[in-house]
Amino acid sequence: MKKNRYQNIVATHFREHSSIYLFVVVLFLMGVIFGAVVVNSLSFTQKEDLFYYLSQFFGHVADGKNIASKDLFYQSFYHNSKFIGLMWILGISIIGLPVILILLFMKGMVVGFTVGFLVNQMRWDGFMLSFVSILPQNLIIIPVFIIATTLAVSFSLKMIRRQFMKKLGGPIMPLFSRYLLSFIVMIVFIAIAAIIESSLTPPLMKAIVNSIK
Repeated sequence: MKKNRYQNIVATHFREHSSIYLFVVVLFLMGVIFGAVVVNSLSFTQKEDLFYYLSQFFGHVADGKNIASKDLFYQSFYHNSKFIGLMWILGISIIGLPVILILLFMKGMVVGFTVGFLVNQMRWDGFMLSFVSILPQNLIIIPVFIIATTLAVSFSLKMIRRQFMKKLGGPIMPLFSRYLLSFIVMIVFIAIAAIIESSLTPPLMKAIVNSIK
């Protein structure tokens, strides 16, 4: 009974915010495409410099000198939870609406650039490296970022309507509580993604790098 109630709440949420979700997903994909296109605009020297540093990193990975799992977990968790926290703050700040969308676009751009650069420089090997180093944790992180962006945009729009269009609606505290609780749940998923990134990604990367060598 409780399970059905939660499923109904989730279904209602996605139905009510479907237009925002569509916009956010398209915006993220545009960021990915833009990041991949930027790779082609780099000069030969810039590509060579970036590839040199990348080769140094892969050399350390192959020699087993990668960051300790505990440090990698904290690094990943801190970086992504900081992003989620910033989204939450921007959502309640009203004026942060355009910044929320810019941040998501930049996240997509980083993903697109990373994958695009690896594939551009290393072809199939680059695709395999991006597959094992980026995909596992991002299967959780990207949906969390998209949901966080949608919730922040939705909450910001509701606050704008209250402040400038005099549409009072219901009391603000229940809405704020749900907004806060949703982001706390997303932090939990960010922790799960950090565990995957720190425990699963390094050995997979090492196996791919050693097979290339």
